[in-house]
Amino acid sequence: MKTYALRLKPGDDLRQQLAAFVQAHHIAAGTMLTCVGSLTVATLRLANQEGPSVYRGHFEIVSLVGTLSTNGSHLHLAVADSTGRTIGGHLLDGCVVYTTAEIVVGELPALEFRRETDSTFGYKELEVYPAPVLPVRSSKKSGLKPAK
Repeated sequence: MKTYALRLKPGDDLRQQLAAFVQAHHIAAGTMLTCVGSLTVATLRLANQEGPSVYRGHFEIVSLVGTLSTNGSHLHLAVADSTGRTIGGHLLDGCVVYTTAEIVVGELPALEFRRETDSTFGYKELEVYPAPVLPVRSSKKSGLKPAK
């Protein structure tokens, strides 16, 4: 596993920044290892609901879990308010960082995650494949002699 650490800053959109990071690093199969921080807006899709639920205030990120891929990610977020009340659901665009989001991502280079329609409910669900084997590049003579 290859690991990455990053910090998001005030005003950043949590989901958008994670998606951009995954694309920039060409992560075909990844996982959230940890995320702590705070939000002023939490936008979630709650269980068995079609549309987003938006919460405004000050929230601590208590958990962010899921799979990451250039082929589609699936992330769940849990946040707690100042009374400790916790709510969670699917991470959507619109989760705005308050002070920080400290994130560690793991990349699984031997795998490729894809989202494919599952006939059971019609949702695009995770399918796991071995990573494509890259062709070996032919090397041209460099003119350097091997070390003895």
